[in-house]
Amino acid sequence: MPRLATWIFTALFAALGIAHAIGGTQLLLAGGSGYFLLAGVLLLGTALALGLGRGAAVSLYGLYLLLTLGWSWWEVGLDGWALAPRLLQPAVLGLLFTALPFSALRGRPWRGTVTLPALACCALVAIAGIAAVLPDTRPLYKIPPEQVAEAASEWRNWGNTPGGTRFVASNQINTVNVDQLELAWRYDSDLPLPLYPNFEVTPLMADGRLYACLKAGVVVALEAESGREVWRYTTPDLDSFDFTAVFGAKCRGVSFYESPQPQAQCGQRVIFASPDGRLRAVDAATGEACAGFGKNGAVDLHAGMARQLPESRRKVAAIPSSPPAIIDGVIVVGQTVSDLASLDAPSGVVRGYDAETGALRWAWNAAQAEGEDPDDAYARATPNAWGPISGDPDLGLVFVPLGNSPPDYYGGQRPESLDRFTTAIIALDAASGRLRWSFQTVHHDLWDYDLAAQPVAVDLPGEYGKVPALLVPTKLAEIFVLDRRTGRPIDPVIEQPVPQGGVPGERTAPTQPQTTGFPSLAGPKLREEDMWGMTPLDQLWCRLRFRQANYEGPFTPVTEQDTIMFPGTAGGINWGSVSVDTERGLLVVNTLRFANFGRLIRREQAAAEKFGGKEGTAVFEQAGTPYIFAQSTFMSPLGVPCQRPPYGTIHGLDLASRRQVWSHSFGTSAKSGPFNIPTLLPIRMGVPNMGGSIITAGGVAFIGAAQDRKLRALDSASGRELWSYELPAIAAATPMSFVSASDGRQYVVIAAGGHYGIPGPSAAAILAFALPRAE
Repeated sequence: MPRLATWIFTALFAALGIAHAIGGTQLLLAGGSGYFLLAGVLLLGTALALGLGRGAAVSLYGLYLLLTLGWSWWEVGLDGWALAPRLLQPAVLGLLFTALPFSALRGRPWRGTVTLPALACCALVAIAGIAAVLPDTRPLYKIPPEQVAEAASEWRNWGNTPGGTRFVASNQINTVNVDQLELAWRYDSDLPLPLYPNFEVTPLMADGRLYACLKAGVVVALEAESGREVWRYTTPDLDSFDFTAVFGAKCRGVSFYESPQPQAQCGQRVIFASPDGRLRAVDAATGEACAGFGKNGAVDLHAGMARQLPESRRKVAAIPSSPPAIIDGVIVVGQTVSDLASLDAPSGVVRGYDAETGALRWAWNAAQAEGEDPDDAYARATPNAWGPISGDPDLGLVFVPLGNSPPDYYGGQRPESLDRFTTAIIALDAASGRLRWSFQTVHHDLWDYDLAAQPVAVDLPGEYGKVPALLVPTKLAEIFVLDRRTGRPIDPVIEQPVPQGGVPGERTAPTQPQTTGFPSLAGPKLREEDMWGMTPLDQLWCRLRFRQANYEGPFTPVTEQDTIMFPGTAGGINWGSVSVDTERGLLVVNTLRFANFGRLIRREQAAAEKFGGKEGTAVFEQAGTPYIFAQSTFMSPLGVPCQRPPYGTIHGLDLASRRQVWSHSFGTSAKSGPFNIPTLLPIRMGVPNMGGSIITAGGVAFIGAAQDRKLRALDSASGRELWSYELPAIAAATPMSFVSASDGRQYVVIAAGGHYGIPGPSAAAILAFALPRAE
């Protein structure tokens, strides 16, 4: 038996040595670290000596452990997540090796040669791991309970205010009592769960009822204090619609409008788009269609686009996925258009409709930027506005975040006249639709860095009083600060030189705008030492892939070689945007730090490609261009990310100084692991996330979003976690909160349904939390 064990270890060390030596040689030739080649030589020497029965095998493996320990410390310091894959496998293998009877080995080897460095490796990982699970000791800003506010409040806009601050002016739930929150009610949709989870709704609350979409075309009203369903509206023949053209045909929410004039019906109405291409209005009290709105309660969004969309309305090709903004009685609606399928995509037109009658007031399209009459035929393939829109009723402006001009990843045939508006924020006059100003955050976008986040209207302190500002968060995890009256930057913006190159026929912008105000939250440029994996071998694989890829930092042009895109196409800061405590001048924002690969393939070389797939791994046709686009995740063979954690972060920023007040990893490893097998270990890691936060006068920020499926309450002054609740699925949505006029309790509400781009179970649940009832 001892002889068999010796030969097993000999074979294992030989296999590891060969893999390290071959991979290490390739890595060294690619300009990478020489460690793996040296490690391979030592492992092969260990195998040879052990096979010959020589005690030098122990010394050689001990030297390998010391090399690994020193190299790991030099590269990553006391970063537990980075140390673990470097040290644990060699250390555990070393401890097992020392359990072998060494009496047969010549030279009487001392076991401590291996045991001591192996134990040192384990100790270093353990110290770093303990630091990641120790109780949080950051200082806590406490709101005294005697300052509790009892006034009733509602949530009538997607971002609470028209400007999207997501601030809740109630401190009934505060840093002193938030740990007493309990589940008040739960509502579960009875609709079949979709193939790709997309339950991203933030409910609205008005006059004692919550209003939410369960999916595109299905809207419910719930009793605010109990979650009991009051009414439901379902678009006729909904099950016959094909949602494959617009990915998921999701619904992030509905809009609420109250007429200034008393009306017998529909004085209060819920506005939403249905997948048959209609903008609909239903009575907020009954769910019945508003007869005076359009035709039988619906307005045709296919008007002006009839020749651009399929003949059958069941083939959904363009639909608003974010709720319209309603400013000064005008419903402003954009739409999601597939911007990856074809150069000849439907129009990205933004339209304004009368909230009372449904009549078209105006239409703005990037190809008719000055507002010319499109003669019922909007120009095609223009930048669309799929993210949430905000507004300023006092200025009469709506702020529209635009995406790319199709297709996303090849702009060689993109009209230069449209480049002005790709990935730009525009301000439109709410009454006329006239363009008042525009500001571009990415020039000639080739990376799908759409402006997804709702722009946020806040007033900032200035030299001569308050300055009306607009915060513009981006997928690059920057936050531009503009004067919302003019679009001029309040914080200076510099043009930073960026990498050049690309494919034949493409043009690249020589510079890209960068704000000098708020710090970038994207994280540092990726390096080889940031590559990760569960073991040294898959980390070696990731390092080699990194060195072989096309990557020069942000804005690296995509080529026919695998190109690393970091931040990835999901951000950065996505549609969850930021939340702002307008009383304390504090901003809270979560970010995603997850790289992906992109590659252009000549069309003649890709005739057999199958188009489509899920987010992260897909092939996009880009019809009409010379190239298709292949996207893939940057993952190791063991199914873990090739870059080290954190993948999710959350930050607190001071509005006045633009300084970062606090910054932490966001989410634990409990619900993630190799091959999507959860580790169940609640170690702070920073996990993928999608959704946003709210912030309250009680000094508490609430957020779901993270892969570990929790709703969290954080001290907004320090980021310290004060309370959490495990949800049935990832809450890829933004919470909301209100104070009931009926029972005086403050409720926090979140939708949990999962997300197609983040592994985890699906659901369609709305959960409400409140403090225990006073006895």
